[in-house]
Amino acid sequence: MYDVIVIGSGPGGYVAAIRCAQLGLKTAIVEKYPTLGGTCLNVGCIPSKALLDSSEHYHNAAHSFETHGIKLSNLKVDLKQMIARKEDVVKQNTDGINYLMKKNKIDVHQGVGSFVDKTTVKVTKDDGTASDIQGKNIIIATGSKPSTLPFIKIDKDRVITSTETLNLKEIPKHLVVIGGGVIGLELGSVYGRMGSKVSVIEYMDSLIPTMDRTMGKELQKSLKKIGFEFFLKHKVTAVESKGKEVTVKAENSKGETVEVKGDYVLVSIGRRPYTDGLNAEAAGVKITDRGQVEVNDHLQTNVPNIYAIGDVVKGAMLAHKAEEEGVFVAETILGQKPHINYNLIPGVVYTWPEVAAVGYTEEQLKEKGIKYKTGKFPFMASGRARASMDTDGLVKVLADAETDEILGVHMIGPRTADMIAEAVVAMEYRASAEDIARMSHAHPTYTEAFKEACLAATDNRALHI
Repeated sequence: MYDVIVIGSGPGGYVAAIRCAQLGLKTAIVEKYPTLGGTCLNVGCIPSKALLDSSEHYHNAAHSFETHGIKLSNLKVDLKQMIARKEDVVKQNTDGINYLMKKNKIDVHQGVGSFVDKTTVKVTKDDGTASDIQGKNIIIATGSKPSTLPFIKIDKDRVITSTETLNLKEIPKHLVVIGGGVIGLELGSVYGRMGSKVSVIEYMDSLIPTMDRTMGKELQKSLKKIGFEFFLKHKVTAVESKGKEVTVKAENSKGETVEVKGDYVLVSIGRRPYTDGLNAEAAGVKITDRGQVEVNDHLQTNVPNIYAIGDVVKGAMLAHKAEEEGVFVAETILGQKPHINYNLIPGVVYTWPEVAAVGYTEEQLKEKGIKYKTGKFPFMASGRARASMDTDGLVKVLADAETDEILGVHMIGPRTADMIAEAVVAMEYRASAEDIARMSHAHPTYTEAFKEACLAATDNRALHI
């Protein structure tokens, strides 16, 4: 019998397994796909970033190299090679997870994991053969799948999800994206940079609607520069595919019908918790009406020896959130007292400019009635950003009006995905805007923009605007 069985090998699952093994627990991991790593490594975070990097190189070569004094001729995209490089990046990462499983002496069982009872998991292979394994503790880490609308038929040819978008055989002439959230804008960016016309249809009145509204407005301005068009406050009512043309019908805020035609439609309206085939009821585990596994503050289900983490439980569907929860549960099982501050888990959009945020948005502070002050600094005023021709965007700092404690940081600009870590550290230690403003930041760097925004929040003392 194992001390711990983990069902699912995404970032939450494999990290949970590693931490359990580090703590001396006999551990097994069950994965239904041939490769480990879950959505993130196989068809999510990693492959999308590989394509985003490749397409950004091409876009820069086509649009800014000449200004840098670099002249090219006969520039073209080899999409087949771009996809092949993406596949190699994925393989390197999944091979790395295999290595970590062996290093930590974690048993890997390939097949669909389903509950027989609260301590027994059946592993069913592709050929239908099955075997049972037993564990004192079981961690559900089965992740999520793309959501769709009832009237949309995903044919995986012209009407596609994020998974198919990572493996297109041609650059779309006109890609219609249903959903103005993170995944749709990232994958839209991949092809928009390579010449596709991209139309985004979003039900809400802002892009990336879960983030601070300033970020959505700034990102919309930047994406317009590479040919994006936007239909905000539009409700999709029908998607019709005929031959090589797909028509999306939507209703605008006036109730009028709008038609957008393209050769591909990416349905990107979010993701749903994935528990299909888990047979949770056999173990007595409660699933909510939204399809999530119900857990308490210790990520423990209603069955005390069964835990759940990642996209399948409440909270943001983020790989790094799942990793934190994986470590949290492993340490909880061993009787330790770990801690996660969900308000300080950063969110990132890997468009260019990148968007990154942590803490409260301005809208949330208003809703809570918390008095705050704001400091902003545009990258247009950054020497480092001018040098790299990345002047779109800004850093926005929200601090408590009385104590000056930083309550939220929202960045859109170059390398903000990496910059946000400084804000997370600051907020974890409850730093004030004045604290960051008085720390020396190397010059010239993008991170000076964070210091300047903190200066702006502290009696409007920004030095360079």
